[in-house]
Amino acid sequence: MVESSSSKGPRPEDGVTKAPGEAPADHDGAAPEHFINRELSLLEFNRRVLAQALDESIPLLERLRFLTISSTNLDEFFEVRKASHQERLTLRSSSIGFDGRSTHQLLGDISTEAAELVREQYEVLNDVLLPLLASEGIHVLKRQLWKPDQAAWIQGFFGKEVEPILTPVGLDPSHPFPKILNKSLNFIVIVEGDDAFGRDTGLGVVQVPRALPRLISLPPSVRGDELAFVLLSSVIHAHVETLFPGMRVVGCHQFRVTRNSELWVDDEEVENILEALEGELPERKYAEAVRLEVAADCPEKVVRFLRQRFELENADVYRVQGPVNVGRLDVLHGMVDRPDLKYPPLTPRIPRALARAEDPFVAVRERDILLHHPYESFAPVIDLVRRAAADPDVLAIKQTLYRTERNSAIVAALVEAAKNGKQVVAVVELRARFDEAENIDLANQLQEVGAQVVYGIVGYKTHSKMTLIVRREPDGLVRYVHLGTGNYHARTARTYTDLGFLTADPRIAEDVHLVFHRLTGLGATRPLQLLLDAPFTLRQDMRRRIRNEADNARAGRPARIIAKMNALTEVNTIRALYEASSAGVKIDLIVRGACCARPGIPGISENIRVRSVLGRFLEHSRLFYFEDGGRGAVFASSADWMSRNLYRRVETCFPILDPSLKKRVIEEDLLVYLGDEVAAWELQPDGSHRRTGGDRDPQQEILRRMGIGFDADRPDPDLSGGGIHGLRSV
Repeated sequence: MVESSSSKGPRPEDGVTKAPGEAPADHDGAAPEHFINRELSLLEFNRRVLAQALDESIPLLERLRFLTISSTNLDEFFEVRKASHQERLTLRSSSIGFDGRSTHQLLGDISTEAAELVREQYEVLNDVLLPLLASEGIHVLKRQLWKPDQAAWIQGFFGKEVEPILTPVGLDPSHPFPKILNKSLNFIVIVEGDDAFGRDTGLGVVQVPRALPRLISLPPSVRGDELAFVLLSSVIHAHVETLFPGMRVVGCHQFRVTRNSELWVDDEEVENILEALEGELPERKYAEAVRLEVAADCPEKVVRFLRQRFELENADVYRVQGPVNVGRLDVLHGMVDRPDLKYPPLTPRIPRALARAEDPFVAVRERDILLHHPYESFAPVIDLVRRAAADPDVLAIKQTLYRTERNSAIVAALVEAAKNGKQVVAVVELRARFDEAENIDLANQLQEVGAQVVYGIVGYKTHSKMTLIVRREPDGLVRYVHLGTGNYHARTARTYTDLGFLTADPRIAEDVHLVFHRLTGLGATRPLQLLLDAPFTLRQDMRRRIRNEADNARAGRPARIIAKMNALTEVNTIRALYEASSAGVKIDLIVRGACCARPGIPGISENIRVRSVLGRFLEHSRLFYFEDGGRGAVFASSADWMSRNLYRRVETCFPILDPSLKKRVIEEDLLVYLGDEVAAWELQPDGSHRRTGGDRDPQQEILRRMGIGFDADRPDPDLSGGGIHGLRSV
């Protein structure tokens, strides 16, 4: 993910008294060899995802899903990351990154690494997964393997379900090359002979509407006892001559174009960002091309023709040995009823404090409650908002909405609350990439029932996840808060690891109240009591704590940092970590995706270890532990340590103060990922990742603990004085 085009440019740095969005000081003194390039690190992450497809311990259909995820991840990489650098080159605004690469050099490196990754993807598909699926009686049939009765059924399907929807275009002066939709399936067809009007142009294009299924299941009458599927691309290819009657088809080759998916909205010029985005969204589908995928057997002359049409270079062309969109094969997982080839179903648990409570407000007021998704259900969050919507004593509900699903239960509850006469304030981030249309729709739903909808702060995405409920109780107004590391999205809460936090702590409630006022009103910044927030205090406090650990190490006191996040790319935070490592602080970083810190540099980062954990669930929580002189400080956050999160987004970071909850976070969502026995990927000094020798799956360990509790024989963190410094499991 990258930021909107309107926020490109230099980033503010600490130590400079400027407004949050102003330009930073230069990165003087940076050693380029000490940093890993963000884009190449992202491609390395996708290689780790692809490696999951080769892991024989993972159920077969889940392995196929990892392959499709690596493909869709790569699509987004081209749409956003590669596109942003290509745009800079086009605009002649090329620059040198802190790793020393110029934009031109980086684009060349991206092309080389991405081409190798694509080659590996198709090798895994063709040489490993499809044969394994066939051995399980699940066949994705190539055209040459169709039996006569299968071919007859497919022909009938094409005639009834496919051909009536297709519109072949013959290329000539009155039929110019059509506009090609972003990531759509298309065919370039080479034909010979004259048509009814005497034209002999030689080329035609067939665009395939997205309404057609990309994978078709054959009925039992022609497949027998085993399952058989055909790709829509194969069906069209086999019958393409019917689209050009009387002509001889001498070549038919699928292709797909990936386009720049950035939306350009000038925050300072538009009067209504919702209307501006509604106008921009259709243009995304036909923006500047950044990649061309073509069938491997497409003649070079035709490839050159397509490349010139899309104004691309040779390095932007990817020849593929199979369907041009491997990601579409993800539907096979749902089409095949084979539980033995899938992960066993998970039934999230409800925390005891909520399961036993008749009134969730009473339970939250009694003590802070931690929800560890997806092991624990997201339902209590939905239930709390629903209860608030119906409760006559609730006066107001305020919530940030960055990503949520269609037909969201949370949004439905807010709609109901507004209908019931409560004050409902929704801060909807319209620029949540690829969810803009859904967020525009939910904003309209809320406005129609009288909810107060705002879109955050000009120039800053609202990425914080927080809910504030104001309730009248016998002793006065009480405010209830939910804070999270993930979105208000019930579906992803079943597949992403995140922390949710429910509290009635007046200090946190007042902080959240002030943050909402910043988002909806005007005024100077007022200090918060417990919360850290971006773009104001979060980056400064995190770096202060890192430096404090360095000071403690120099003084011979215990010093330790563990940080878990999706990405680590912010250069000054990395510098602070290098300083702490040089001082002797032991630092463990659990980074799922891109990491620009280079571990293992003698005298600089030799005390830094970086791990990446991939598994059934997508690791999404952001957690930070500091030894803090033996006190052990733990924070959960909506923000990664990235420039966009620390400088150009509204984020919240909250402390875990309850000793039992603190202990649980340390043990259950930090230490469980460390130790030599844990299966993970270790970042090497050269930027590659190597599997560790351990065989313990940390996610399975958490599942086990959720079922039977903590092991009595495992050492618990000493929260009274020594922190977790020196634990064997670390």
